[in-house]
Amino acid sequence: MAQFLASANFADPYFPVFVLMGIALAMAVGFVLLSQALGPKRYDRVKYDVYECGVDPLTPASVRVSVKFYLLAILFILFDLEATFLYPWAVLFRSLGLFGFLEMAVFVGILLVGLIYAWKKGALEWQ
Repeated sequence: MAQFLASANFADPYFPVFVLMGIALAMAVGFVLLSQALGPKRYDRVKYDVYECGVDPLTPASVRVSVKFYLLAILFILFDLEATFLYPWAVLFRSLGLFGFLEMAVFVGILLVGLIYAWKKGALEWQ
């Protein structure tokens, strides 16, 4: 350890980052080992049973879900994330001027075309 400290370059700007990464890694490994050593060792059926909001599950976990559910979820995430781009634009609206307005109009237009396409294809129908 003393040899490592003697050869360490404390003037290196990344040295604190490496020290922090080492501490984080040591803590993560230490906590996992500590939980293994101090944690319960016996299996408890009630503890490992499926819990669903206090109600016993009605169906098995391997129930097939329609692809439409995933398509709708992806569309929601897509439009939700795209809406977050509107916030910085709204904050800088006055300083961006006409160019910023036209850029956002094109952006919202592309989103609107995508929404209309999904609507026409029936991706928003839940049946």
